[in-house]
Amino acid sequence: MIDYNKLLDKTECMTLLCTKTYNYWSFIKFCFNIPLVLTSSAMCIINSISQDANSMKIPNIVVNACSVLIMSLSNSIKSSEKFELFKKLSQQFMIISQELEQLESEDEEYKNKLNILSLKYDNLIQDCAFEDIPNKYKMEVAKCFYNAEKHIPIQLNGNIGNFKRGNSKEIILSANTGNVFINELV
Repeated sequence: MIDYNKLLDKTECMTLLCTKTYNYWSFIKFCFNIPLVLTSSAMCIINSISQDANSMKIPNIVVNACSVLIMSLSNSIKSSEKFELFKKLSQQFMIISQELEQLESEDEEYKNKLNILSLKYDNLIQDCAFEDIPNKYKMEVAKCFYNAEKHIPIQLNGNIGNFKRGNSKEIILSANTGNVFINELV
């Protein structure tokens, strides 16, 4: 059985996480675009003030090389693609949240609709590149939802158990001996 509140919490959490992430990648994209504008402007100025083409050959090559280097870095980091992916994911998680809030438990199709929304959520989670999300935002969002006693996706808490609830067990691995110790947390 799918828990309505759990699914709603997780979709809201992912909406916030993806929004923060696409803002991050937007800033990175912006940081790469500013130097490109400056180098293009510099090339335009260099070419327009020179009367002798040979005297401006070396500055032209240097500015061109800088532009190519910046574009290569931008293409290898793929900030534009990551920005678009997280923007799309944020919007889709928001849509699922809104659809969940519109569900009425008295509806005959409640369980089917909940199952469909759960499948949509699972598909979006598979599309989400968690490795491209800065840890700062993962921890910030996870802590925010944990402190509000809301559910968070396993990808944010995972096996490492960043956050523990109530009477959980703490698992400690001894670095020296390799022994595993289990302590009760209260």
